[in-house]
Amino acid sequence: MDGLLSLKEAIIIYLDRSGGLSKLIEDCKIYEGAQQTEAVYRFSFDVNPSDVLELNATLGDCILHDPVKAISLFQSVCYLSIKTLSLIDHIETENQVNVVLKPTHLPPFPNYCLDLSEFPRGYGPMRPLALEGLVIAMTRVTKYTQGARFLCSEEKCPCSRGFHHIRVHASGATESATVRSDFTCFLCSSPLREDVKSRVLGDKQLVELIHVRAVDVLGVHDADSLRYQSVTLFLRDELCNSMRIGHLYRVVGIPAHVHQWPNVTWSVEACSIQPWTPKCPCLVSNNFQKLQTASACSPWRFAAIVANSFGSPVIPPGLYNTLKLGLLLSLVQTEDNRDSPNHLDVLALTSDTLIIDRLMRYSLPLASRGIHHALTGELLASLSRDEHGAGTANIHAGSALLASGGVCLLGDLTCYKKDKMDMLQSALESRTVSVFIPGKKYGDDMDQHLSFPVQCNFWALADATSPSKRTARCDNVVLGSVEMGSVPLQLAESFGLIVQCRETSSNHPLLSMTLHTLRQAMSPEEPLYPACMQFTTQDYKELLAHARELKVDLSPEAERMIHSYYLASRRVRSDSAQRSTVSVTSVKLLIALAQAHAKLSLRTQVLEEDAVIAVLLCESSVTLKHGASALVFPPDAVFPCALRDLDSLHQRDLMLEESHKHILHFVQTYATCTVEE
Repeated sequence: MDGLLSLKEAIIIYLDRSGGLSKLIEDCKIYEGAQQTEAVYRFSFDVNPSDVLELNATLGDCILHDPVKAISLFQSVCYLSIKTLSLIDHIETENQVNVVLKPTHLPPFPNYCLDLSEFPRGYGPMRPLALEGLVIAMTRVTKYTQGARFLCSEEKCPCSRGFHHIRVHASGATESATVRSDFTCFLCSSPLREDVKSRVLGDKQLVELIHVRAVDVLGVHDADSLRYQSVTLFLRDELCNSMRIGHLYRVVGIPAHVHQWPNVTWSVEACSIQPWTPKCPCLVSNNFQKLQTASACSPWRFAAIVANSFGSPVIPPGLYNTLKLGLLLSLVQTEDNRDSPNHLDVLALTSDTLIIDRLMRYSLPLASRGIHHALTGELLASLSRDEHGAGTANIHAGSALLASGGVCLLGDLTCYKKDKMDMLQSALESRTVSVFIPGKKYGDDMDQHLSFPVQCNFWALADATSPSKRTARCDNVVLGSVEMGSVPLQLAESFGLIVQCRETSSNHPLLSMTLHTLRQAMSPEEPLYPACMQFTTQDYKELLAHARELKVDLSPEAERMIHSYYLASRRVRSDSAQRSTVSVTSVKLLIALAQAHAKLSLRTQVLEEDAVIAVLLCESSVTLKHGASALVFPPDAVFPCALRDLDSLHQRDLMLEESHKHILHFVQTYATCTVEE
């Protein structure tokens, strides 16, 4: 008895110090105006076990290892506090107090962590554990019974009135464990009947969580010989809608066995949820640091050399430099930021899809999360019926949602059917995935539409030599300078950056790839290009991870150039159909390109030179789609010459300076005019 009293005293002290008593008083005010006595009064408390352990080791151990006993102690303390302070007049028994404890943190020891890749799971302790994973599916929010009041069917029994038989939800319990018709009175053993009017309902949502390494199966590497199986999380009441599909979370929850005859499933009752970002080393290698120091004389040189040497294990250096720069910029600009999304999608037009597909597959693992979409898989989302008894719709993430904060590789668009292309175009334009849930099929009275944000970059390629299936367009629309094969123009316009993979005759891409393939076959262990030997794939991975973490600011000069180019482009394209091609989306694309180039150059401020690269890439994309304007640049304006030595780097800088002057003249000529909106 003395031990219980000391534990209850410790609970009072902890609630007072942590603000729990103030929260209890505020929660009780909700029930003050109730006309009738509630069957159950629910109170939830955030508990930090470390603080409790410092106050009372026994109580802290109870919270960590015997949560049922801890809830009983908190329930008793809350009931005594309510009666002593007269917070709720109608409360009669301690059974009416439903306490939910939510441990916010757990000790950083292996015994308190649950690895979702380890098996078996069902034999561990049923106590709070911490787990981390990726959300791959979730249900709609449905109702469950928080608590119910039962009365004895024998009128002479004292339990036929009052609040003697109260059942509340426990972790892992199904609906039938809380409410069913075969309960008996503990005094006279007569059947109990539920007072339906006193039933208290709450919100419930089911979420499927899986180990983050499981998405490697959807990447381009061979899957490890490991088994990954998702675990079902039960989110209740205020935790509902606190998780999003395709995002990573750290969860503190209590494992439980859910009995659904004849099966027993293992699930987790979530107590607290926090967004989680895996920590990875973001140190730039010494080789890249030396390169940055050596190339400090030019704001364009570092990124140019990085792009020139990129992908040397799959294609020769110097080949398709513009595309490689675009892929690197897209890899850098993969921020999972809902408030300021700067997506950078890439579409490559080529006559050799095999080489470009090989380059994109090589680049995909360098993203923070890379998903290779299979043609037979689901691109956006799919529906199924929940298997845990609720009967509601379970929404499964497709490749686009799974790639949140990373890159989704679509492959060759010429292999897609029209309905898939239309679906992709809608997702690219709206940046949302719309899911229609028919009410009759999934046990609801009304149909429901849900939307999920798409927060990934899309990579795709198209065979420009394939037969075109586009319908004839109006004569007043200026045709682009390149055919896009069977890809509809509307779909191509949805991509931000379009790159035409065309090399000059002096580069001889076919001959270069032939020599590259022969060297790999004859000397697989030797470095093919000594100049690129110092920059390994791991170096690029660390460089991109560091660049992604940089926070950049737009300088006034860069901002002025971007907005002036936007105004000038709309002025030059006087026709309404052409003017619509230079929309506000173009401004977002320009800002994203400039920011990404600054990050790739390891700068924290976007310079006017970064805006020059953004304008050249953007103008190239617009020209490919709708024809050239007064600002005429060749398709390879970003890399006007092959980078073979120091002289070629100097020559490129001079040519970019000429392009810079050309852009300044263009914006000074046209941006000062009034644009008719």
